[in-house]
Amino acid sequence: MDMNWVEIGDISDIPLRGARCVKTPQGKIAIFRTAENQVFAIEDHCPHKGGPLSQGIVHGAAVTCPLHNWVISLETGEALGADKGSVRTIPVRNKNGALSIALDSLMMAAE
Repeated sequence: MDMNWVEIGDISDIPLRGARCVKTPQGKIAIFRTAENQVFAIEDHCPHKGGPLSQGIVHGAAVTCPLHNWVISLETGEALGADKGSVRTIPVRNKNGALSIALDSLMMAAE
């Protein structure tokens, strides 16, 4: 099945070790950029108490929730350490700095 790629901006819009949010019909998505210029997209709410992950601290390929310090893997969406829970990850495409996310994966996950 072909993905429905939606352009969301340029990698330069996101600071290193930072995030930006994109609103979709299925909710807010946080787009993260690591210190190594990797880009990840996950739901913008911590599985613990719904904290805004986009406002967390990015370290390696993980983000620490600003509310209760849960650490979430940007690669898998899973909580790390002793914490249990996960958020959905969304495929991201980086073509020469132009970023797109696959909204079809959101539609399928919402069904």
